[in-house]
Amino acid sequence: MVGIITYGVYIPRYRIKVEEIARVWGANASDITGGLGVFEKSVPDMDEDAATIAVEAARNALLRRKVDPKDIGAVYVGSESHPYAVKPTACTVGEAIGATPTMTAADLEFACKAGTAGMQICMGLVKSGMIKYGLAIGSDVSQGAPGDALEYTAAAGGAAYIIGNDDPIATINHTCSFTTDTPDFWRREGQNYPRHGGRFTGDPGYFKHVKGASNLLLEQTKKTPKDFTYAVFHQPNAKFPQKVAKDLGFSKEQITPGLAVPRLGNTYSGASPIGLAATLDIAKPGDTIFVCSFGSGAGSDAFDITVTDAIKDKINRGAAPSVEKLLQNPIYLDYAKYAKHKGKLVMQV
Repeated sequence: MVGIITYGVYIPRYRIKVEEIARVWGANASDITGGLGVFEKSVPDMDEDAATIAVEAARNALLRRKVDPKDIGAVYVGSESHPYAVKPTACTVGEAIGATPTMTAADLEFACKAGTAGMQICMGLVKSGMIKYGLAIGSDVSQGAPGDALEYTAAAGGAAYIIGNDDPIATINHTCSFTTDTPDFWRREGQNYPRHGGRFTGDPGYFKHVKGASNLLLEQTKKTPKDFTYAVFHQPNAKFPQKVAKDLGFSKEQITPGLAVPRLGNTYSGASPIGLAATLDIAKPGDTIFVCSFGSGAGSDAFDITVTDAIKDKINRGAAPSVEKLLQNPIYLDYAKYAKHKGKLVMQV
């Protein structure tokens, strides 16, 4: 069975509280935190971007399990904040971890689900026998225009998954997707910040596609929400995943371990992969995990995952920091320092 060989996460230590952003723009902080369920978000350091975050996540994955990087035959990095418009992030990651030159590589972009799309591609390559291992990463330094609603949640972070069929710690039993041309969120070439369709973000964006992919997977696997120990949904805020979980029949207890967004913000391509990693951090053999990502534009990828005995003796989870560990001991910024970190302030020469 094809599945997850190892995984790693990276989250910057810097944070800004939602109330600090609200203070600057004269908004009511309690209304925002109450409406979004997000209290603070991660902020990249001034020398961090989607590429450096992807490298750190990949290195953490390799710390947990001895995998020869030369056996990684494919590297895919999903992001909507690649540092270059023309220059692949995936090549940088491959070089940094020692996987080059005998690998195929590409950058993926599908808003917030490009990371899970990479996992599906790696599954296919492994199943076909073309590669031994594939590395799929979701990494973003998310953008939100000053004062825009996105600014309260757009965060930084990423997760990396090595996919293979050599004693996986979790098998991916089934995956499926649900995709339509729904332009609820977009950014044109050369624009610094994305735009969004406001009320269309929930429906026909997020809820239609997450429910579509989730119901399709349940139908194809002939399973129900009660057949899963845990569930992870894309988390642009804390309200959306809790509502869709309830609508689909999943309990609060099933989604709580993977719900990192209140203390992290929306890491876009990294959001559902980080949620899955937080769940794997505590999972035991035999646990089952339901995952459904979402990317504006719009589409969702759903996964049926089972944790194996290999998670006990084939991987050292303590060799790299857990999601919970990465969320601890934050360094808080005021809005001025946050704007400097995010490049919102540009020096004119």
